[in-house]
Amino acid sequence: MPLSSGPGRLLVLLYGVFTVGAASRSIAQMIMKFGEAPLAYVLSAVAACVYAVILLSLVRGGEGARRVGLVCCGVELAGVLGVGTWTLVEPSAFPDATVWSDYGMGYLFLPLVLPVVALFWLRRARSS
Repeated sequence: MPLSSGPGRLLVLLYGVFTVGAASRSIAQMIMKFGEAPLAYVLSAVAACVYAVILLSLVRGGEGARRVGLVCCGVELAGVLGVGTWTLVEPSAFPDATVWSDYGMGYLFLPLVLPVVALFWLRRARSS
């Protein structure tokens, strides 16, 4: 079963939106006001890169792409949990929000839910 079929289509759509959204936001912020919150803006750019690799893995398909997608979803989940916890423990480190701040609260917690769903889908796609 292709990775971008069935529920994978929704994942492709969501990762596409998150890639474009996170990348455009972080690029604009880094160009216009990098000095205000460099850590937050760089982390948002990292999130955009992770989203892009997951998106490409889902679209490309195949066993190698599935493995890359699994690793990147793990990185994404670790990032959301790590940055989410960091923003709660030390909010002064983040004068501006990242995609992963507060576990993705600014994005309806989709950054927290999305990698979990994608991990399940990528694991299930292997067995199909």
